[in-house]
This record gives sequence, structure tokens and C-alpha cells, in this order.
Amino acid sequence: MSETSPSDAPETPESTDNPDFDAMARDIAEVPAVEVIVTVAVNLMSAAAVKLGLTEEGDQHKDLDEARKLVHALAGLLDASTTEISSFHAAPLRDGLKSLQLAFREASLVRDEPGQGPGEKYTGPLYA
Repeated sequence: MSETSPSDAPETPESTDNPDFDAMARDIAEVPAVEVIVTVAVNLMSAAAVKLGLTEEGDQHKDLDEARKLVHALAGLLDASTTEISSFHAAPLRDGLKSLQLAFREASLVRDEPGQGPGEKYTGPLYA
């Protein structure tokens, strides 16, 4: 049995790979809320585009059920943050959302009724 304490043990790759959570928290604290909201919205848009088959791989990752969830979450985020982000940020995000909603409607074999599509609870009905 060894008499070395854990603090005397040599560093292993696992111990050096642990992120510095204090530094990460400081980094996050320096980012304005608007940037966090916009980044999350862009990530949701990108994921929805993939699930709608709008990328170069096309139908390889297409999953309309997953796309519906992502578009709905994006619409909810944009609706909830409308008063928190400026038109400068909100306008292109709303345009992107509408494009995704229309792409969803076009990709669906069974069309949702106007107002029942993903995110339309927040944006109002789309007619295509």
C-alpha cells in the first residue's frame, strides 16, 4: 500500500483534460445576453436546416419530427426575447425562422393546417 496522498500523485491525462469551470464561468459572464440569445437561435436554425434536409447531404439527416421540435423551440425563443434583442438582431432571425417554417411545410407529405405548423403558435399562421 502506498503512502502517497492524492495531491502527491502525478498528473494523469484525465486530470489535465478537466476544464477550468471558474474560467469558463468568467468567460460566460463577459458575454452580453443578446449574443447568447442570438448564438442559441443560430444553433437552433442550423440544426433545423439539417433536419429539414437543406444541407449538402440532403435527405441523409432528414427527420421532420426533429425539425418540428427545433423550429418550434426557435419560434418560442424569438417570441420570448423580442423585447430583449434589437430589431437589428431580431429581423434576420425572424426571416430565417419563416424560411424554415416554409421549408417544413413544403417538405411535409401531410400539410399542417395554417396556424398548426411548427412555431406558428408564436408567429401566427403561414399560408403557402
